[in-house]
Order: sequence, then C-alpha cells, then structure tokens
Amino acid sequence: MTLTFSRTTEAAVPLHLLESDALEGWISAQAQPVQAWVRASGFGGGIGEVLTVPGAAGEITCALAGYGSAAQRKRGRFALAAAAAKLPEGDYVLKSGLEGAELEAESLGWLLSRYAFGRYAESQGATARLVTPEGVDKDKLEAIAAGEALTRDLINTPTNDMGPAELEAAAKALAETHGARMETVRGDDLLEQNFPLVHTVGRASAQAPRLIDMRWGGAGPKLTLVGKGVCFDSGGLNLKPAASMGLMKKDMGGAATVLGLAHMIMALGLQVQLRVLIPAVENAVSGDAFRPSDILTSRKGLTVEINNTDAEGRLVLADALDYGAEEDPALMISMATLTGAARVAVGPDLSPYFTDEAGLSAALDAAGARVADPVWRLPLWPAYEAMIEPGIADLDNAPKGGFAGAITAALFLRRFAGDVPYAHFDIYGWNPEAKPARPKGGVGMGARAILEALPEALGL
Repeated sequence: MTLTFSRTTEAAVPLHLLESDALEGWISAQAQPVQAWVRASGFGGGIGEVLTVPGAAGEITCALAGYGSAAQRKRGRFALAAAAAKLPEGDYVLKSGLEGAELEAESLGWLLSRYAFGRYAESQGATARLVTPEGVDKDKLEAIAAGEALTRDLINTPTNDMGPAELEAAAKALAETHGARMETVRGDDLLEQNFPLVHTVGRASAQAPRLIDMRWGGAGPKLTLVGKGVCFDSGGLNLKPAASMGLMKKDMGGAATVLGLAHMIMALGLQVQLRVLIPAVENAVSGDAFRPSDILTSRKGLTVEINNTDAEGRLVLADALDYGAEEDPALMISMATLTGAARVAVGPDLSPYFTDEAGLSAALDAAGARVADPVWRLPLWPAYEAMIEPGIADLDNAPKGGFAGAITAALFLRRFAGDVPYAHFDIYGWNPEAKPARPKGGVGMGARAILEALPEALGL
C-alpha cells in the first residue's frame, strides 16, 4: 500500500475534526436529525473516537473524528491518525481549523497510519484515504512518508533476508531510483583500503563485511550521513542472553534511518552534496571472531582495547566517521541503535542526540517540535573522557562501571569525527507497542527532525 493522499475529491466524505469542548457547539449548529444521531451515539470527541453520520438512504453524509483536548494531545502524537485507523474505507475531506505545522503533522500522521509490514503475512494499515488538505505540501509529505516506510521495512525484515548483502542491495536500489552513485568495499578489500575495524567486527559472519558509500548531488554544502548497519548482533564472544538477542535484527536501525532520510532529501531535491556511509556487518561467532582484550588499530590510527565484543557498533562507525571526515563536510551525522543506556535514559519515543554545535542543537530541537519527531540533547561531558582511556591503548570500547554509557559511546565516536561539525543520534528504532501512525515494530527516529532542521543548519 502506497502512503499517498487521495487523488480524487469525487464522493469524498466531509470529515469534521472536533475538540471535545467544541463538540456541543458543532452539534447545536446541525439539523435536528444529525443532532439526534450524534447525541444518541455517545460520541464525545475524545482522541480516536469516530462516528459516521448517515443520510436518508443510509449513505455516509459526513464523519466525525475526535481531537480531544490540548492537554490530551500533549500526551501523544498524531491524534488524527488514531481516527483514520477506525474510519471505513473511502476518501475523506478534512474539515478543521488546523493550519501550519499542526495541520502538516496530522496529515503526515494519516499517511503513516496506512503503513503495514506485509512481507511474510497479510497485514493492512488504515484503509481510509485523505484528500490533500489545503495548505499542505503534498509532495513533501509523501516523500517523508515513503522514506519512513523504507526505514520501517528494512528494520522489520529479519536478518535471514536483511544481512549485509541485502542491506547493500537496498541501498543500491535507492541509489538507482534517484540517480545516485554507489560504491562498496567488501571482505578483505576492507583491509587493503584501511577499514580494519569494519573488517574485524564482521569477519566472523557467513556474509562478508562491507562499507557502502553512496553519493548524490553536485552542488551545495556537503552533508554526510553515517548509519550503523549491524544486521544482527549476537554480542560476539561476549554472547548476549536470549532475551537481549531477540530484537537484534533491528541493530541496523541507524542504517535504515539514514537510508530513509536520504530518500527524503533526494526526493525533495535539497541543494546538498549528500553522502551516505554504512558499515554493514553481522557480529557473529566463529573461529576468527574478535576477542575481549584484543587491541585493534583503527583507520585513524587510534588503538582500541576491546573490553566487550558486544560494543561493536562504535567500532564500525569509527572507521566510517574517520573516512567521512576526510572530505571535510559542512555537517556529519551518525545514527545508530548504539546503547541500551540511551533507551533507559529517555525511553523509546525520544531520539537522544549529542553535539557540540549550539546552532545545530537549537535547530534540531525546534524542528523536532514542529514535525512531531521529538529529540533530546544529551551532553558530551568532557569530564568523562578519562573513562574511555584505558591506558594500555588509546581508547576503551566498553568502559567498566556502567555509568554514562550513552555519553561515553558518543565521546568515543567524536574522537573519529575530527573537527567536522558533528551530531550523533543514539536511537532505539523500535516501537514496542502500537500507537497512532506507529504500529508495533521498526520505526524511524530523528530523521524528520533532521530534515526539517537542515535548511537552517546548512543555510539552504
């Protein structure tokens, strides 16, 4: 099912979006039969409540969707999508007082409510179709919805069908769609071209590790997106327990999210020189798996003591970040399902990020609020630098003690980003329970906020 607006207004049903405290006023302005029907139905205007109003011949003359109260809407996102999922199949014309960012966010939520992952079993999202509301940029929202659907599909696909090779194929398909250029370094060529950490983490897998490098656009500031593509994380020799391994198909959520964001950027034709770098590996166990206490030398030349093979994401990102920084982009952003500490700190709804760039942070925070993609800045706390310096090597990939795990991981990555303006997103990439416009499963986080912030951050 494509996530698009309805292309027709013929026979579209008027859909009145009503706040609970405005409901009585709306009812009083209607004809007596409508008043009686609405009052008899018990419709109260709460979020997720819907009601169809029949005509004399039984046809639907209009529909009502509850919008709750402002206080209730602050406790969630995409209130209109909660109604869209319950409406009968058909086309609807929105009648509301919404405008600007609120109207755009609710319209996007409707599109996203139509998403379902149906690769392995029949599944269906909302069947109601929305006519493009007046004042909404149809092309923009459809591009964003398509990028989000790509991210969700990639995360939801299990590793037997989404290993490093399949992730590369997905990136190649995206590149071909938009006329982008792509190169991939695989297997032992990673060593020859100086990506030792990517090779080391992925060499134990049946599929060769690789670094995917996509480029698009010939004008504008350079924007480099780096996504963690660990297609499955067993933990390596520091093997995860079963409960922790169950969702590790989503450990390539950073790669999935930057690919979805890349689609949005290319589909909208932003004037940037876009580069996407994805180290794609599986952290597996075999005779040549890397070991605790190994000391590895990175592309940058910094040595890393391995104190936990389950802290592999920062290793593959390190080589990719150093490679990306060599071209001195105007902005480099990494996205990864990197630490459980981030999830514990802010839960599954917020996208925590780290940056030293005050202007970028202000742009991201404001953008996330506008587009209903909330982000939260965490500190790159200098006093914790010593925690990632083990003494026997330049860096420690897994500091002991359990404190500030998300911060120390971000500090580790910053060592490889050089002097480039940089932000790191430590996302969860998974919706643990169904919510409006977000079914249980893989979900993009932070991409829409980044897209919205780019014009200000890059001076576009």
